[in-house]
This record gives sequence, C-alpha cells and structure tokens, in this order.
Amino acid sequence: MVQPIDQGDSPNSDAQPSKRRKKSMVWDHFTTETVGKNDVRATCNGCKKSFSYISGAKQAGTSHLKRHIKLGICPAVRDTPVNKQQQQLITYSSAPKADISLDGNLTRKRYRAANGVTTSLHLPGSNNKLSQNLARMIVLHDYPIHMVEQSGFRDFVRTLKPDFSLTSSDRVQQQVMVIYHRERQKLLNAMKSMLGHLSLTLDLWTSNQGVSYVLVTGHFVNEEWKLLRRTLNFIAIESPESDTALSRAVAKSLSDWKSEEKLLSVSLDSCSSNENAVENIRSILSIKNSAILCGQLLLKDCYACMLRDLALESLDYIRGTVEKVRYGVKYVKSSKVNEERFASLKRKLQLPSCIRNIEFDDHAKWDTTYFMLSAACELREAFSCLDTYEDADYRSNISVEEWNEAQTVCGYLKTFHSAAAILTASPGNHHPTANAFFLEVLNIYYVLMNAAAKTDRFVSNLNAVLQERFLKYWNDCNQVLAVAVTMDPRFKMKLVEFNFQRIFGDDSSLWIKAVSEGLHELSVEYVVQSLPLTFIQKEGSDPPHPKTEDDGEDEEEEEEEFGGIDVYVSDIPVEHNFKTEELDHYLEDGVLPRIQDFDVLGWWKGKASRYPTLSKLAVDVLSIPVSTVFGESVFDTGRRRRQLDAYRSGLGASTVQALVCAKDWLLQNDGDRTSDVPYRISSGEAAVERRP
Repeated sequence: MVQPIDQGDSPNSDAQPSKRRKKSMVWDHFTTETVGKNDVRATCNGCKKSFSYISGAKQAGTSHLKRHIKLGICPAVRDTPVNKQQQQLITYSSAPKADISLDGNLTRKRYRAANGVTTSLHLPGSNNKLSQNLARMIVLHDYPIHMVEQSGFRDFVRTLKPDFSLTSSDRVQQQVMVIYHRERQKLLNAMKSMLGHLSLTLDLWTSNQGVSYVLVTGHFVNEEWKLLRRTLNFIAIESPESDTALSRAVAKSLSDWKSEEKLLSVSLDSCSSNENAVENIRSILSIKNSAILCGQLLLKDCYACMLRDLALESLDYIRGTVEKVRYGVKYVKSSKVNEERFASLKRKLQLPSCIRNIEFDDHAKWDTTYFMLSAACELREAFSCLDTYEDADYRSNISVEEWNEAQTVCGYLKTFHSAAAILTASPGNHHPTANAFFLEVLNIYYVLMNAAAKTDRFVSNLNAVLQERFLKYWNDCNQVLAVAVTMDPRFKMKLVEFNFQRIFGDDSSLWIKAVSEGLHELSVEYVVQSLPLTFIQKEGSDPPHPKTEDDGEDEEEEEEEFGGIDVYVSDIPVEHNFKTEELDHYLEDGVLPRIQDFDVLGWWKGKASRYPTLSKLAVDVLSIPVSTVFGESVFDTGRRRRQLDAYRSGLGASTVQALVCAKDWLLQNDGDRTSDVPYRISSGEAAVERRP
C-alpha cells in the first residue's frame, strides 16, 4: 500500500534520526510516496508525473525535481501567466526571492549554495540576450554607449545580476551595429515589395563640431497597402551650402537601398537649400524617373515649416506683450501666496471655472506659448487687477490695446495649431496621406483672406506679413495638393472645383483646367508604363529622334529609340491613342459620403481590380510627403538647422548613422512612435546633453 510521507522530515529520517534535512522549495510542488521497501518516489502536484527519489540506499536528490519546475517542463507551471512573463527571472538566494507556485502566484522561497554563497540561476545564453537588450536600450533611449563603463551603472548591474559579464564600450558598439544591419535588412526586404515608387524628404542637420548631415527619409506604400515612413540614411556631408551636397546625398541613398529606378518625388525644408541645389535635385528626378512628369515632382517647401513660420511671425509681432505675459505668469507662480491671491481674484471676478490653468511656456515650442497666451487672455481681467492689488511689486501694465492684439494673435495661432494636428495626432504607425492636407491648407487660406478685408491697422499689417509667407507655400504646392485630394473618392474633382471657384473667381476655370490636365497627363504616363513597347510603336508614328547613319552599335540604337518614346508620348494629346478610361470612369462616378477616419489606401486596395492602372497612380500620389517634419517636432521654434546632442556629435559618421536609423526602425517595428525626432537634438546654437 502506498503511504504518503510527512514532508516536514527527511524521507529516510529513520536511518539518520539525529539529522534533519532542510526543507527544499521543491516540496511545494511535489508529494513523496512510498511505493515499496526502500523505494520512495516524488509525484508532481501539477502534472502528476512520478520521479525517483530514494531507491534502496541511493538517494536521487532534488536537482531533477527543480529542473522540472524551474525550466517550465511541467505544463501546469509552464502555462501560468506569471511564469510565461518571468520564467527567466526566478532566482534562489539567501534572502527571500520570488518563486512561482502552481496556481501562478508569487511565493517567497530561498536557496543557498553548499558554500553559503548566494547564486543566481539562469538559462543558458541569458547573458548574451541581456547584452543584446542592453544595446537595444541604448539605441532606443539615446543613452551614451560609454555608460557601460561608468562605475554607477556597473555597480547597479552587479547588484541586479552578479553573474552578468559586464561588457565594454567597443562590445556595445558592435552590438549596435548588429542591430543596425539586422533591421536594415528587414527594411530592405520591405522596400523590395513596395507597391509603387519611393518618395524622399531631406532635412539638414549639424553637430556642435561643425559637421553637417542630411537626414534622408523614405515614404512608400508596402504590400499591405499601408503608408510607411522610414529613416533611410543620416549622411555626413562636407559642404552643406554647396550646389551638389543634397543631390549627392540623394544619389547615395538611392544606391544604398537599390532604389535608383523607383524615385518619384523629393520634398525639402523651405530653408535647407539654394536654387542651384534645388535644380540639381530636379535633374536627378528627371534622370531617375523621367517617365513621370519628367521628374518635376519636387516640393521646395514644407507644410510644418510653413506653419512654424506663420506662428513665429505672429508671436514676433507682439513680442513685447508676450514678455509681459511671461512676467505675469512668473509672478503668479513664484509663490504659493501669489497663486492663492490670483485664485481669489478669479473667484471675485466670477471667471468661468473651465478656463485652463496658466502655465509657463517652453521657448523652444511655439504651441506652449500659444497655450500660455490663450489662457492669459481668458484671465486678462485677473491680470489687470494684479497691479492694483496689495502687492506693489507686480508691474506688468498690459494695456487694453495689447490684450486685444494678443487676442487677435491667439485667433491665428489657433488656426495654425489645428492645422498641425494632422502631423501629431496620427496613432502608431499610421501616417497621413497627401490628400489630407488640402482642406487644412484651404482653411488657412480662407482665414487670411477674410482677415485681409478688415480695416483694423494691426490686423491689416500682421495679415500682410502672414499672407506673404503663406502664398509662397501655396504657389509651390497647391497643384500637388489638388491632385492628391482628387484621389480621395469622397471628393474627387468636386472639392477642387468648388474651392477654386471661391478663390479665383472668373479665373477659376484656368486653375481647374490646370489640375485636370495635370492629372490626365499623369494618368497617361502610368498607362504608357503598363503597355508593352511594341504596342506603343505600332500606335504611333516614327520617333522624333531617329537613328543617325553612323550609329552602328545595337545597344545605342535601342537606347535612342527608347529615349525618343518619352518625348513622343508627351506630345500626344490626352484624347488620342492612350485613353484615360479608368480616370474618366473614376471621376464620373459619384463621390462617397464624407466620413472621418477614412482609409483612402484601403479603398484603393479594394478597387485595384476595377482600376488596375489608376490604383498605381493613386498609391504614388497619396504617398508624396507634404511635410519633412512630423510629430512634436512640428512645434519647434528653431529656424536654424536641427543639431545633434553633444555626445553624438563626437561619434564617427557610421556610428551616428547606425544609432539614428536603428532607433527609428525599432520604434516603427514596435508600433511605438512616441516622437518624430529619431534622437536627442538641441534647437539653436548650443547642444544640450541629458547626462545619465
């Protein structure tokens, strides 16, 4: 008969009555049973599997029982939620440690090695995994690589995991490069299967050592019909003001990513290049992708930069008032007594409780200055009473006229801030497509046009400055924005027609015709790309650039024939030969209801069989980047080039590129786009490093 043994004693206590074994943690998970003379087995309480424990004079010990629980061999332990998350973190030590019971709860158990030294139990290869995660942490959170050699960090790691083999800076840098090359290969594979063409944005950066960089970002639609934005290169350049610096960076990036034949468009920061540099980039577009609008899809202005300039021009116009408001906020926040007095004034004046609390602004973020100014305007009565209150130290003296001017500026800033939301409110990996910007730009246009009709001198003067900056952007980008919104089935050409009639009046037909012809021209070029070469030759006449008599090389003949086709096709009227049935049918069909959160790429995915050629055009047009800046960087006040922090300024170019690119790729792959800035920067002249 099987008889359970009391776990408080050793199973062979009769043989050695003078000794009492220490109870092991395994007996929380096992029950011993005597199955015969001098034959004791241990049965797992979870899976009921039986193990040898005592056989005759031989005792098997508990190591194999520990492994059964510790390594998750027992399915009852392995399947508990806590064990799934913390299996590699279970330790045994002389101090109480966390262990996992069969019900998934943490219990306090301890284990001491025979020599009395506390040890950590870990899986094979765990140190290598920790080293990889350490490098990943450094990449993700902008920690300096040399932190691994700092005494505080090393002491912390030794306390946390004594058996961890602390590494060197060189080893961490190697791990960073491993991450970079691994993630780069993933991105390269994704780009091989992109649905359409590749668009680039260029942004100039600098370091505190005078080295300049070009941040090259790629925009494309993947095979799942999702718009992706990925950092491709962070290229060091010798002379950023030269005419060829940016064009060379574009050429290098295209070569690195094997995308020479896929380039569609390039978008620039409004102040990042001179006209000669712009023309050199335009030449690259013409060479790399002459089949699409002769490479003319070059955006010389940036949506976010336009908003920043408008906001800063507005704030600069009332610079003195802004400083007075800052003084008032500083006074209120300087002591608890002042805050209570200000709150008392608000109650006496019966100001609405819904007014936001006033806070200091961050000089590097124009949206925070807008929030401060807006709250101050709502509390203007309370601020006006401060200089007549008990404390004679307060001297702000903001006049009624200044308050009115601040209120006017807040109206403008509200419009600009609302327009910036499209770049900051996108969740996860969802990036705004080009069609989404047309309405935002139109709203700014109408605000400025309506203000121009006012007779107030302050409004008139400020509005003239803002109009000049906005029209620079509008004239450069309105055609691209109009074509993009036409690819939105909720609007098609209707939105363009309606608003151009309001904006241009009697001349609206010319502007509408320009958009329509541009769209049809683009459609023809996509139709031509989808046709076999023999069909094009049969439908047309002789090319306008025939072979010369002394062109004897077959290869040169083929190149010349093919080169003439582009010119020939561009001379064919839209109505002739290469019809645009798909585009015409699309435009003639009714528009969809105007709904929020509309997935325009998802709609084209569902219509790809009906519009096989037009859907390719839509993919490319909708992926054109309208802005070079996204996320919270939209609100940066720095008009100068963005700057690397002090630590990264001292690293080699290849290491900096690895850190910059790898961080973006890791964040994007994790679906965690917490910040558009791929690493720490300092806006302005001085770099500020956040020390560990």
